[in-house]
Amino acid sequence: MCCGGRWYDLYVNVKVWHHARMPVHAPVQAEPGLRRIHEVAAELGLTTRAIRYYEQFGLLSPVRSDGSYRLYDAADVERLRAIVALRDDAGFSLADIRELLSDEDAASQDRAAFLATADVDARRRLVRDAIGREERHLVLLRGKVERLAAMIEAAEQRRDRLGAKLAELAKLADLADLADLGDR
Repeated sequence: MCCGGRWYDLYVNVKVWHHARMPVHAPVQAEPGLRRIHEVAAELGLTTRAIRYYEQFGLLSPVRSDGSYRLYDAADVERLRAIVALRDDAGFSLADIRELLSDEDAASQDRAAFLATADVDARRRLVRDAIGREERHLVLLRGKVERLAAMIEAAEQRRDRLGAKLAELAKLADLADLADLGDR
C-alpha cells in the first residue's frame, strides 16, 4: 500500500467463520427382518455399549450394512437374550458364556452334518463330539452348583450365628430385667 510515496504492509487479523451445510442423511433403514443396534438395545434393556462389548468379546457377530451399521436378525436377538439370562440369572462369567455359546454353535453344525451324511462312522464321531460337549457343560454346571451350595451353606452359618447372638442378647436382657426387679 502506498501513502505519500511510502509503502506500508498492512496485516489483517480476521476470524472467518464458515458453516458448511452438512448433508442431511435420511435414517438408514435396515433390511426387512434386521434391526439396528439401538432398537435391539431398547428391546432387551441393554446399552449399545454392552452389545458392542459382547461382539468384541466374541459372543455374537451381527451382519454389517453397506454403511457399516450393525444389523441384528432374530437369531442374534435370541442369542443376546441367552447371554443376558446366563449372565444375570445364572451368574456365569462372559468366558463361560463364550464357551457355552461356542459349544452350542458347534452342536448346531454337527446336527446339520449328522443329517447330511449316511456314513455310520461319521455319525458316530459327531455323536461322540456331542457327548464331549455335554460333559464339559456338566462340569461347568456342577462347578456352579457347588459354588452356590457353598455360598448357601456360608449364609446359613452366618444366619445361625446371628440367631445365637440374638438369643444370647435376649438372655442378657432378661437378666437385666431381673436385676432391676431385685433393686426395687
